[in-house]
Amino acid sequence: MDIEGKRVLVLGGYGLVGMAVCRELLARRPAELQIHSLRLEESESARDELRAEADAAGTELGVSAGDIFGLLEGATEAERVRAQIGSLDDSLVARFLLYRLLVDARPDAVVDCVNTATGIAYRDVFRAAEAVAAAVDDGGPDRDQVVDLLEALYVPRLIRHVQVMYRGLTEAGARAYAKVGTSGTGGLGLNVPYTHSEERPSRVLMSKSAIGGAHSMLLFLMARTPGAPLVKEIKPAAAIAWKSIGFGPIHRRRRPIHVIETEPRPIGPTFSTEDPDAARLTDEVMHNVYVDSGENGLFALEEFATVTSDSQMEFVTPEEIAQYLVRELEGHSTGHDVVGALDGSVLGPTYRAGLLRHAAIRRMRELEAEHGVRSVAFEMLGPPRVSKLLFEAHLLREAFGTLDAVAAASAEEVRDRLDGLVRSHPGLARDVAAVGIPVLLDSGEIVRGPTVLVPHDADRVEVTPEHLERWARDGWADLRLASCRLWKDRVDRIRAAYSAIPDSDTSSRHVRNRPFWEDGGTLEPGKLVGWILTVEEGGNRVKR
Repeated sequence: MDIEGKRVLVLGGYGLVGMAVCRELLARRPAELQIHSLRLEESESARDELRAEADAAGTELGVSAGDIFGLLEGATEAERVRAQIGSLDDSLVARFLLYRLLVDARPDAVVDCVNTATGIAYRDVFRAAEAVAAAVDDGGPDRDQVVDLLEALYVPRLIRHVQVMYRGLTEAGARAYAKVGTSGTGGLGLNVPYTHSEERPSRVLMSKSAIGGAHSMLLFLMARTPGAPLVKEIKPAAAIAWKSIGFGPIHRRRRPIHVIETEPRPIGPTFSTEDPDAARLTDEVMHNVYVDSGENGLFALEEFATVTSDSQMEFVTPEEIAQYLVRELEGHSTGHDVVGALDGSVLGPTYRAGLLRHAAIRRMRELEAEHGVRSVAFEMLGPPRVSKLLFEAHLLREAFGTLDAVAAASAEEVRDRLDGLVRSHPGLARDVAAVGIPVLLDSGEIVRGPTVLVPHDADRVEVTPEHLERWARDGWADLRLASCRLWKDRVDRIRAAYSAIPDSDTSSRHVRNRPFWEDGGTLEPGKLVGWILTVEEGGNRVKR
Protein backbone atom coordinates (compact mmCIF):
# COMPACT_ATOMS: atom_id res chain seq x y z
CA MET A 1 0.00 0.00 0.00
CA ASP A 2 1.04 3.61 -0.56
CA ILE A 3 1.57 5.15 2.91
CA GLU A 4 1.43 8.77 1.75
CA GLY A 5 -1.80 10.39 2.85
CA LYS A 6 -2.85 7.42 5.01
CA ARG A 7 -3.58 7.10 8.74
CA VAL A 8 -1.11 4.87 10.61
CA LEU A 9 -1.23 3.70 14.23
CA VAL A 10 2.05 2.58 15.83
CA LEU A 11 1.66 0.44 18.94
CA GLY A 12 4.70 0.66 21.19
CA GLY A 13 5.75 3.79 19.33
CA TYR A 14 7.92 5.12 22.17
CA GLY A 15 10.22 2.10 22.18
CA LEU A 16 13.53 1.57 20.42
CA VAL A 17 12.02 -0.06 17.32
CA GLY A 18 8.81 1.98 17.56
CA MET A 19 10.65 5.27 17.18
CA ALA A 20 12.64 3.95 14.22
CA VAL A 21 9.37 2.82 12.61
CA CYS A 22 7.79 6.24 13.17
CA ARG A 23 10.74 7.93 11.46
CA GLU A 24 10.62 5.49 8.54
CA LEU A 25 6.89 6.12 8.15
CA LEU A 26 7.26 9.91 8.33
CA ALA A 27 9.62 9.71 5.35
CA ARG A 28 6.55 8.42 3.41
CA ARG A 29 4.42 11.44 4.42
CA PRO A 30 1.35 9.82 6.04
CA ALA A 31 -1.59 12.13 6.74
CA GLU A 32 -1.76 11.09 10.38
CA LEU A 33 0.54 9.12 12.67
CA GLN A 34 -0.82 8.05 16.05
CA ILE A 35 1.72 6.98 18.66
CA HIS A 36 0.49 4.59 21.35
CA SER A 37 2.44 3.57 24.45
CA LEU A 38 1.69 2.08 27.83
CA ARG A 39 2.12 5.45 29.55
CA LEU A 40 0.87 8.77 28.22
CA GLU A 41 4.09 10.59 29.10
CA GLU A 42 5.96 8.14 26.86
CA SER A 43 3.67 8.80 23.89
CA GLU A 44 3.95 12.54 24.44
CA SER A 45 7.74 12.33 24.67
CA ALA A 46 7.87 10.45 21.35
CA ARG A 47 5.52 13.02 19.76
CA ASP A 48 7.72 15.90 20.93
CA GLU A 49 10.86 14.21 19.61
CA LEU A 50 9.26 13.60 16.20
CA ARG A 51 7.56 17.00 15.91
CA ALA A 52 10.04 18.58 13.48
CA GLU A 53 10.05 15.55 11.16
CA ALA A 54 6.26 15.41 11.21
CA ASP A 55 5.94 19.11 10.38
CA ALA A 56 8.32 18.67 7.47
CA ALA A 57 6.24 15.75 6.20
CA GLY A 58 2.94 17.54 6.72
CA THR A 59 1.83 14.76 9.08
CA GLU A 60 -0.52 15.22 12.01
CA LEU A 61 0.74 13.51 15.18
CA GLY A 62 -1.65 11.98 17.72
CA VAL A 63 -1.01 10.19 21.01
CA SER A 64 -2.79 7.55 23.10
CA ALA A 65 -1.88 5.31 26.01
CA GLY A 66 -2.94 2.25 27.96
CA ASP A 67 -2.50 -1.51 28.34
CA ILE A 68 -3.43 -3.12 25.02
CA PHE A 69 -3.88 -6.49 26.74
CA GLY A 70 -6.47 -5.29 29.26
CA LEU A 71 -9.91 -3.79 29.67
CA LEU A 72 -10.89 -0.16 29.81
CA GLU A 73 -10.57 1.58 33.17
CA GLY A 74 -13.09 0.70 35.86
CA ALA A 75 -13.07 -3.09 35.46
CA THR A 76 -12.94 -5.17 38.63
CA GLU A 77 -10.34 -7.87 39.24
CA ALA A 78 -12.90 -10.60 38.62
CA GLU A 79 -13.99 -8.96 35.36
CA ARG A 80 -10.39 -8.71 34.19
CA VAL A 81 -9.80 -12.40 34.85
CA ARG A 82 -13.05 -13.56 33.18
CA ALA A 83 -12.34 -11.34 30.17
CA GLN A 84 -9.26 -13.41 29.38
CA ILE A 85 -10.85 -16.85 29.62
CA GLY A 86 -14.57 -16.44 28.88
CA SER A 87 -16.41 -16.43 25.57
CA LEU A 88 -15.84 -13.31 23.50
CA ASP A 89 -19.18 -11.72 22.64
CA ASP A 90 -19.83 -8.23 21.27
CA SER A 91 -20.36 -6.69 24.68
CA LEU A 92 -17.07 -8.06 26.01
CA VAL A 93 -14.90 -7.18 23.02
CA ALA A 94 -16.09 -3.57 23.23
CA ARG A 95 -14.64 -3.36 26.75
CA PHE A 96 -11.07 -4.08 25.63
CA LEU A 97 -8.86 -1.02 25.35
CA LEU A 98 -7.24 -2.36 22.16
CA TYR A 99 -10.58 -2.72 20.42
CA ARG A 100 -11.70 0.80 21.35
CA LEU A 101 -8.32 2.18 20.26
CA LEU A 102 -8.60 0.59 16.82
CA VAL A 103 -12.22 1.45 16.07
CA ASP A 104 -11.79 5.02 17.30
CA ALA A 105 -8.54 5.66 15.39
CA ARG A 106 -9.71 3.86 12.23
CA PRO A 107 -6.17 3.51 10.88
CA ASP A 108 -5.38 2.40 7.35
CA ALA A 109 -2.38 0.51 8.73
CA VAL A 110 -1.25 -0.66 12.18
CA VAL A 111 2.39 -1.30 13.04
CA ASP A 112 2.71 -3.32 16.25
CA CYS A 113 6.08 -2.88 17.99
CA VAL A 114 4.91 -4.11 21.39
CA ASN A 115 6.85 -7.12 22.70
CA THR A 116 3.74 -9.26 23.02
CA ALA A 117 5.54 -12.48 23.93
CA THR A 118 7.41 -10.82 26.80
CA GLY A 119 4.31 -9.06 28.07
CA ILE A 120 2.46 -12.37 28.31
CA ALA A 121 5.20 -14.87 29.22
CA TYR A 122 6.78 -12.84 32.02
CA ARG A 123 3.63 -13.15 34.09
CA ASP A 124 5.36 -16.46 35.03
CA VAL A 125 2.71 -19.14 35.09
CA PHE A 126 5.21 -21.57 36.59
CA ARG A 127 5.68 -19.63 39.81
CA ALA A 128 1.92 -19.06 40.10
CA ALA A 129 1.23 -22.75 39.49
CA GLU A 130 3.86 -23.84 42.02
CA ALA A 131 2.21 -21.66 44.66
CA VAL A 132 -1.18 -23.26 44.00
CA ALA A 133 0.31 -26.77 43.91
CA ALA A 134 2.05 -26.23 47.25
CA ALA A 135 -1.19 -24.95 48.78
CA VAL A 136 -3.14 -28.01 47.64
CA ASP A 137 -1.51 -30.09 50.39
CA ASP A 138 -1.97 -27.34 52.95
CA GLY A 139 -5.69 -26.72 53.03
CA GLY A 140 -6.06 -25.46 49.48
CA PRO A 141 -5.00 -22.26 47.70
CA ASP A 142 -6.39 -18.91 48.75
CA ARG A 143 -8.19 -16.49 46.45
CA ASP A 144 -5.11 -14.44 45.62
CA GLN A 145 -3.15 -17.52 44.58
CA VAL A 146 -5.94 -18.67 42.28
CA VAL A 147 -6.29 -15.21 40.74
CA ASP A 148 -2.52 -15.01 40.16
CA LEU A 149 -2.60 -18.33 38.34
CA LEU A 150 -5.60 -17.37 36.20
CA GLU A 151 -3.96 -14.04 35.34
CA ALA A 152 -0.77 -15.82 34.26
CA LEU A 153 -2.33 -18.36 31.86
CA TYR A 154 -0.39 -17.81 28.65
CA VAL A 155 -2.43 -19.38 25.86
CA PRO A 156 -5.84 -17.95 26.81
CA ARG A 157 -4.34 -14.47 27.09
CA LEU A 158 -2.54 -14.74 23.73
CA ILE A 159 -5.62 -16.11 21.97
CA ARG A 160 -7.81 -13.39 23.46
CA HIS A 161 -5.31 -10.72 22.38
CA VAL A 162 -5.32 -11.95 18.77
CA GLN A 163 -9.10 -12.28 18.78
CA VAL A 164 -9.50 -8.67 19.94
CA MET A 165 -6.84 -7.48 17.48
CA TYR A 166 -8.63 -9.21 14.58
CA ARG A 167 -12.03 -7.82 15.52
CA GLY A 168 -10.66 -4.33 15.99
CA LEU A 169 -8.70 -4.33 12.72
CA THR A 170 -11.58 -5.60 10.60
CA GLU A 171 -14.22 -3.36 12.15
CA ALA A 172 -11.93 -0.34 11.86
CA GLY A 173 -11.39 -1.10 8.16
CA ALA A 174 -7.60 -1.37 8.49
CA ARG A 175 -5.91 -2.51 5.31
CA ALA A 176 -2.62 -3.72 6.76
CA TYR A 177 -1.16 -5.00 10.04
CA ALA A 178 2.60 -5.36 10.52
CA LYS A 179 4.10 -6.96 13.62
CA VAL A 180 7.61 -6.88 15.09
CA GLY A 181 7.84 -10.34 16.67
CA THR A 182 10.56 -12.14 18.59
CA SER A 183 12.46 -15.41 18.54
CA GLY A 184 12.64 -15.18 22.33
CA THR A 185 16.33 -16.03 22.60
CA GLY A 186 18.01 -13.44 20.41
CA GLY A 187 18.68 -16.01 17.71
CA LEU A 188 20.28 -18.56 20.05
CA GLY A 189 18.87 -22.00 20.70
CA LEU A 190 18.03 -24.06 23.78
CA ASN A 191 21.64 -23.51 24.83
CA VAL A 192 20.97 -19.78 25.35
CA PRO A 193 23.26 -18.65 28.21
CA TYR A 194 21.17 -15.58 29.10
CA THR A 195 18.36 -16.75 31.32
CA HIS A 196 16.16 -15.35 34.08
CA SER A 197 16.37 -18.24 36.53
CA GLU A 198 18.76 -20.94 37.64
CA GLU A 199 17.50 -23.24 34.88
CA ARG A 200 19.14 -23.42 31.51
CA PRO A 201 17.18 -22.92 29.45
CA SER A 202 14.81 -20.97 31.65
CA ARG A 203 11.17 -22.08 31.62
CA VAL A 204 10.08 -18.46 31.48
CA LEU A 205 12.43 -17.71 28.60
CA MET A 206 11.24 -20.77 26.73
CA SER A 207 7.68 -19.59 27.37
CA LYS A 208 8.58 -16.34 25.66
CA SER A 209 9.79 -18.28 22.61
CA ALA A 210 6.72 -20.51 22.70
CA ILE A 211 4.37 -17.53 22.86
CA GLY A 212 6.32 -15.81 20.07
CA GLY A 213 5.94 -18.91 17.90
CA ALA A 214 2.30 -19.39 18.74
CA HIS A 215 1.67 -15.73 17.98
CA SER A 216 3.24 -16.15 14.54
CA MET A 217 0.95 -19.09 13.78
CA LEU A 218 -2.11 -17.13 14.89
CA LEU A 219 -1.04 -14.25 12.63
CA PHE A 220 -0.57 -16.79 9.85
CA LEU A 221 -4.20 -17.84 10.37
CA MET A 222 -5.34 -14.21 10.46
CA ALA A 223 -3.62 -13.62 7.12
CA ARG A 224 -5.59 -16.52 5.61
CA THR A 225 -8.94 -15.20 6.87
CA PRO A 226 -11.27 -13.64 4.26
CA GLY A 227 -11.81 -9.97 4.95
CA ALA A 228 -8.77 -9.66 7.21
CA PRO A 229 -6.12 -7.02 6.50
CA LEU A 230 -2.77 -7.76 4.92
CA VAL A 231 -0.66 -9.34 7.71
CA LYS A 232 3.12 -9.20 7.94
CA GLU A 233 5.61 -10.09 10.66
CA ILE A 234 9.31 -9.34 10.95
CA LYS A 235 10.99 -11.48 13.61
CA PRO A 236 14.45 -10.21 14.66
CA ALA A 237 16.74 -13.03 15.76
CA ALA A 238 19.47 -10.95 17.34
CA ALA A 239 19.82 -8.35 20.06
CA ILE A 240 18.36 -4.98 19.01
CA ALA A 241 20.52 -1.92 19.68
CA TRP A 242 20.90 0.90 20.32
CA LYS A 243 19.09 4.09 21.42
CA SER A 244 21.98 6.12 22.85
CA ILE A 245 25.46 5.89 24.32
CA GLY A 246 26.46 8.02 27.24
CA PHE A 247 27.66 8.48 30.79
CA GLY A 248 25.21 9.05 33.59
CA PRO A 249 23.09 7.56 36.39
CA ILE A 250 22.50 3.82 36.12
CA HIS A 251 19.03 2.39 36.61
CA ARG A 252 17.93 -1.24 36.58
CA ARG A 253 14.23 -1.90 35.97
CA ARG A 254 13.51 1.82 36.55
CA ARG A 255 15.27 1.83 39.93
CA PRO A 256 18.65 3.51 40.53
CA ILE A 257 21.71 1.49 41.56
CA HIS A 258 23.29 3.21 44.56
CA VAL A 259 26.96 3.38 45.52
CA ILE A 260 27.63 1.32 48.65
CA GLU A 261 30.25 1.31 51.42
CA THR A 262 31.39 -2.17 52.49
CA GLU A 263 34.48 -4.21 53.28
CA PRO A 264 35.52 -7.86 53.57
CA ARG A 265 33.97 -9.75 56.48
CA PRO A 266 33.39 -13.37 57.51
CA ILE A 267 30.48 -15.08 55.78
CA GLY A 268 29.07 -16.48 59.02
CA PRO A 269 27.08 -19.64 59.65
CA THR A 270 24.03 -18.54 57.61
CA PHE A 271 23.47 -16.39 54.55
CA SER A 272 20.59 -14.18 53.42
CA THR A 273 20.01 -12.53 50.08
CA GLU A 274 18.77 -9.42 51.88
CA ASP A 275 21.06 -8.14 54.65
CA PRO A 276 20.90 -4.37 55.27
CA ASP A 277 23.79 -4.62 57.72
CA ALA A 278 26.18 -6.04 55.11
CA ALA A 279 26.90 -2.63 53.62
CA ARG A 280 25.92 0.99 53.93
CA LEU A 281 23.72 2.15 51.07
CA THR A 282 24.69 5.73 50.20
CA ASP A 283 22.48 8.39 48.64
CA GLU A 284 24.83 8.58 45.66
CA VAL A 285 23.56 6.96 42.47
CA MET A 286 26.11 5.01 40.47
CA HIS A 287 27.26 6.85 37.33
CA ASN A 288 28.91 4.94 34.53
CA VAL A 289 29.22 4.47 30.78
CA TYR A 290 26.23 2.76 29.20
CA VAL A 291 24.54 1.86 25.96
CA ASP A 292 20.77 2.31 26.13
CA SER A 293 19.08 -0.68 24.51
CA GLY A 294 15.58 0.70 24.94
CA GLU A 295 13.12 -1.73 26.54
CA ASN A 296 16.00 -4.04 27.58
CA GLY A 297 17.55 -1.30 29.72
CA LEU A 298 21.09 -0.01 30.09
CA PHE A 299 24.00 -2.28 29.21
CA ALA A 300 27.54 -1.74 30.44
CA LEU A 301 30.28 -1.71 27.83
CA GLU A 302 31.40 -5.25 28.55
CA GLU A 303 27.82 -6.54 28.72
CA PHE A 304 27.26 -5.03 25.28
CA ALA A 305 30.56 -6.49 24.05
CA THR A 306 29.56 -9.92 25.40
CA VAL A 307 26.05 -10.14 24.00
CA THR A 308 27.17 -8.80 20.59
CA SER A 309 30.26 -11.02 20.50
CA ASP A 310 30.70 -13.34 17.53
CA SER A 311 28.49 -16.43 17.94
CA GLN A 312 26.46 -14.81 20.70
CA MET A 313 23.25 -12.86 20.04
CA GLU A 314 25.20 -10.30 17.99
CA PHE A 315 22.81 -7.49 17.02
CA VAL A 316 20.63 -5.77 14.47
CA THR A 317 19.76 -2.09 14.40
CA PRO A 318 16.21 -0.78 14.90
CA GLU A 319 16.50 1.22 11.69
CA GLU A 320 16.98 -1.97 9.67
CA ILE A 321 13.94 -3.58 11.27
CA ALA A 322 11.90 -0.47 10.51
CA GLN A 323 13.06 -0.43 6.89
CA TYR A 324 12.10 -4.07 6.33
CA LEU A 325 8.77 -3.60 8.07
CA VAL A 326 7.74 -0.52 6.12
CA ARG A 327 8.89 -1.99 2.82
CA GLU A 328 6.69 -5.03 3.50
CA LEU A 329 3.77 -2.68 4.17
CA GLU A 330 4.43 -1.05 0.81
CA GLY A 331 4.22 -4.44 -0.90
CA HIS A 332 7.92 -5.12 -1.44
CA SER A 333 9.18 -8.64 -0.78
CA THR A 334 12.11 -8.40 1.62
CA GLY A 335 12.41 -12.13 2.28
CA HIS A 336 11.92 -11.52 6.01
CA ASP A 337 8.15 -11.82 6.35
CA VAL A 338 7.47 -14.62 8.85
CA VAL A 339 3.90 -15.07 7.71
CA GLY A 340 5.19 -15.71 4.20
CA ALA A 341 8.07 -17.94 5.17
CA LEU A 342 8.22 -18.91 8.84
CA ASP A 343 11.60 -20.57 8.80
CA GLY A 344 13.50 -18.37 6.41
CA SER A 345 12.36 -14.96 7.57
CA VAL A 346 14.14 -14.29 10.85
CA LEU A 347 16.27 -11.14 10.66
CA GLY A 348 19.68 -12.01 12.01
CA PRO A 349 22.82 -10.01 12.69
CA THR A 350 23.72 -7.59 9.95
CA TYR A 351 26.75 -6.19 8.19
CA ARG A 352 25.74 -2.66 9.14
CA ALA A 353 25.48 -3.60 12.79
CA GLY A 354 28.90 -5.24 12.61
CA LEU A 355 30.39 -2.01 11.35
CA LEU A 356 28.61 0.04 14.00
CA ARG A 357 29.57 -2.32 16.84
CA HIS A 358 33.20 -1.28 16.54
CA ALA A 359 32.25 2.40 16.62
CA ALA A 360 29.97 1.89 19.62
CA ILE A 361 32.61 0.07 21.66
CA ARG A 362 35.25 2.65 20.71
CA ARG A 363 32.98 5.49 21.84
CA MET A 364 32.20 3.75 25.12
CA ARG A 365 35.93 3.20 25.76
CA GLU A 366 36.52 6.89 25.11
CA LEU A 367 33.84 7.72 27.67
CA GLU A 368 35.43 5.29 30.13
CA ALA A 369 38.74 7.12 29.81
CA GLU A 370 37.10 10.53 29.99
CA HIS A 371 35.24 9.76 33.21
CA GLY A 372 37.77 7.43 34.82
CA VAL A 373 35.42 4.44 35.15
CA ARG A 374 35.19 0.85 33.97
CA SER A 375 31.84 -0.12 32.44
CA VAL A 376 31.62 -3.85 33.16
CA ALA A 377 28.14 -5.08 34.11
CA PHE A 378 24.90 -3.76 35.56
CA GLU A 379 23.32 -7.27 35.74
CA MET A 380 21.11 -6.72 32.71
CA LEU A 381 21.93 -9.78 30.62
CA GLY A 382 20.92 -12.48 33.08
CA PRO A 383 21.62 -14.73 34.76
CA PRO A 384 23.93 -13.30 37.47
CA ARG A 385 26.52 -15.85 36.29
CA VAL A 386 27.23 -13.72 33.23
CA SER A 387 27.86 -10.65 35.39
CA LYS A 388 29.99 -12.74 37.77
CA LEU A 389 32.19 -13.88 34.88
CA LEU A 390 32.51 -10.35 33.53
CA PHE A 391 33.56 -9.00 36.91
CA GLU A 392 36.09 -11.80 37.44
CA ALA A 393 37.59 -11.04 34.04
CA HIS A 394 37.54 -7.33 34.88
CA LEU A 395 39.48 -7.91 38.11
CA LEU A 396 41.98 -10.03 36.17
CA ARG A 397 42.39 -7.11 33.77
CA GLU A 398 42.96 -4.69 36.64
CA ALA A 399 45.49 -7.01 38.26
CA PHE A 400 47.39 -8.26 35.18
CA GLY A 401 46.45 -6.21 32.16
CA THR A 402 47.06 -8.83 29.47
CA LEU A 403 46.43 -12.49 28.72
CA ASP A 404 50.17 -13.08 28.54
CA ALA A 405 50.64 -11.73 32.07
CA VAL A 406 47.94 -14.06 33.41
CA ALA A 407 49.53 -16.98 31.57
CA ALA A 408 52.95 -16.19 33.05
CA ALA A 409 51.66 -16.27 36.65
CA SER A 410 50.87 -19.33 38.75
CA ALA A 411 47.38 -19.88 40.06
CA GLU A 412 48.63 -18.98 43.52
CA GLU A 413 50.09 -15.74 42.19
CA VAL A 414 46.78 -14.93 40.49
CA ARG A 415 44.90 -15.53 43.75
CA ASP A 416 47.33 -13.41 45.78
CA ARG A 417 47.33 -10.57 43.25
CA LEU A 418 43.52 -10.48 43.15
CA ASP A 419 43.26 -10.61 46.94
CA GLY A 420 45.73 -7.74 47.25
CA LEU A 421 43.86 -5.75 44.62
CA VAL A 422 40.57 -6.04 46.49
CA ARG A 423 42.18 -4.97 49.76
CA SER A 424 44.29 -2.13 48.35
CA HIS A 425 41.59 -0.78 46.03
CA PRO A 426 38.32 -1.33 47.94
CA GLY A 427 36.33 0.70 45.40
CA LEU A 428 36.78 -2.06 42.81
CA ALA A 429 35.04 -4.66 44.96
CA ARG A 430 32.40 -2.19 46.09
CA ASP A 431 31.43 -1.47 42.48
CA VAL A 432 30.97 -5.20 41.93
CA ALA A 433 28.95 -5.63 45.12
CA ALA A 434 26.77 -2.61 44.32
CA VAL A 435 25.00 -4.47 41.50
CA GLY A 436 24.33 -7.52 43.68
CA ILE A 437 27.41 -9.62 42.91
CA PRO A 438 29.41 -10.55 46.06
CA VAL A 439 33.19 -10.95 45.90
CA LEU A 440 34.41 -14.15 47.57
CA LEU A 441 38.05 -14.25 48.70
CA ASP A 442 40.18 -17.34 49.27
CA SER A 443 40.39 -16.40 52.95
CA GLY A 444 36.66 -17.13 53.23
CA GLU A 445 35.83 -13.43 53.53
CA ILE A 446 33.22 -11.79 51.36
CA VAL A 447 32.59 -8.29 50.05
CA ARG A 448 28.85 -7.82 49.52
CA GLY A 449 26.15 -5.22 49.35
CA PRO A 450 22.86 -5.09 51.22
CA THR A 451 21.22 -7.09 48.42
CA VAL A 452 22.70 -9.99 46.48
CA LEU A 453 21.20 -11.81 43.52
CA VAL A 454 22.28 -15.37 44.40
CA PRO A 455 20.73 -17.25 46.15
CA HIS A 456 17.38 -15.91 44.97
CA ASP A 457 15.08 -14.51 47.68
CA ALA A 458 16.91 -16.48 50.36
CA ASP A 459 16.47 -15.97 54.08
CA ARG A 460 18.97 -17.41 56.57
CA VAL A 461 20.22 -20.26 54.42
CA GLU A 462 22.87 -22.39 56.06
CA VAL A 463 26.30 -21.82 54.54
CA THR A 464 27.39 -25.35 53.66
CA PRO A 465 30.26 -26.22 51.30
CA GLU A 466 27.68 -27.36 48.73
CA HIS A 467 25.69 -24.14 48.96
CA LEU A 468 28.83 -22.04 48.76
CA GLU A 469 30.04 -23.79 45.62
CA ARG A 470 26.66 -23.34 43.92
CA TRP A 471 26.45 -19.66 44.85
CA ALA A 472 30.01 -19.03 43.70
CA ARG A 473 29.27 -20.66 40.37
CA ASP A 474 25.94 -18.98 39.76
CA GLY A 475 26.54 -15.39 40.78
CA TRP A 476 29.49 -14.57 43.04
CA ALA A 477 32.81 -13.20 41.81
CA ASP A 478 34.97 -16.12 42.95
CA LEU A 479 38.61 -15.20 43.67
CA ARG A 480 39.48 -18.46 45.42
CA LEU A 481 42.37 -20.62 44.30
CA ALA A 482 40.23 -23.14 42.39
CA SER A 483 38.59 -20.35 40.40
CA CYS A 484 41.99 -18.82 39.65
CA ARG A 485 43.15 -22.19 38.34
CA LEU A 486 40.09 -22.32 36.09
CA TRP A 487 40.83 -18.85 34.69
CA LYS A 488 44.45 -19.87 34.11
CA ASP A 489 43.24 -22.92 32.20
CA ARG A 490 40.92 -20.78 30.10
CA VAL A 491 43.69 -18.38 29.21
CA ASP A 492 46.00 -21.28 28.32
CA ARG A 493 43.34 -22.83 26.07
CA ILE A 494 42.72 -19.53 24.32
CA ARG A 495 46.42 -18.93 23.72
CA ALA A 496 46.94 -22.49 22.52
CA ALA A 497 44.04 -22.15 20.08
CA TYR A 498 45.21 -18.94 18.45
CA SER A 499 48.88 -19.96 18.55
CA ALA A 500 47.95 -23.03 16.49
CA ILE A 501 46.79 -20.77 13.65
CA PRO A 502 49.76 -20.12 11.34
CA ASP A 503 50.62 -16.44 10.91
CA SER A 504 50.57 -17.13 7.19
CA ASP A 505 46.85 -17.97 7.38
CA THR A 506 45.24 -14.62 6.60
CA SER A 507 41.99 -16.12 5.34
CA SER A 508 38.49 -15.47 6.67
CA ARG A 509 38.38 -18.91 8.28
CA HIS A 510 39.28 -17.88 11.82
CA VAL A 511 37.57 -15.22 13.93
CA ARG A 512 39.34 -15.59 17.28
CA ASN A 513 42.89 -15.45 15.91
CA ARG A 514 45.96 -13.71 17.39
CA PRO A 515 44.97 -10.20 16.17
CA PHE A 516 41.49 -10.70 17.66
CA TRP A 517 42.87 -11.38 21.14
CA GLU A 518 45.81 -8.98 20.98
CA ASP A 519 43.87 -6.04 19.52
CA GLY A 520 44.49 -3.12 21.86
CA GLY A 521 46.91 -5.14 23.99
CA THR A 522 44.86 -5.31 27.19
CA LEU A 523 42.63 -8.13 28.31
CA GLU A 524 38.97 -7.45 27.35
CA PRO A 525 36.32 -9.00 29.64
CA GLY A 526 33.62 -9.00 26.95
CA LYS A 527 35.79 -11.04 24.59
CA LEU A 528 36.76 -13.49 27.32
CA VAL A 529 33.21 -14.08 28.53
CA GLY A 530 31.95 -14.30 24.95
CA TRP A 531 34.48 -17.11 24.45
CA ILE A 532 33.38 -18.85 27.67
CA LEU A 533 29.70 -18.77 26.72
CA THR A 534 30.42 -19.85 23.15
CA VAL A 535 33.15 -22.48 23.60
CA GLU A 536 33.10 -23.62 27.22
CA GLU A 537 29.34 -23.53 27.78
CA GLY A 538 28.18 -24.29 24.23
CA GLY A 539 25.96 -21.22 24.02
CA ASN A 540 26.78 -20.35 20.41
CA ARG A 541 24.40 -19.63 17.57
CA VAL A 542 24.43 -21.74 14.41
CA LYS A 543 22.10 -19.63 12.24
CA ARG A 544 22.26 -15.96 11.31
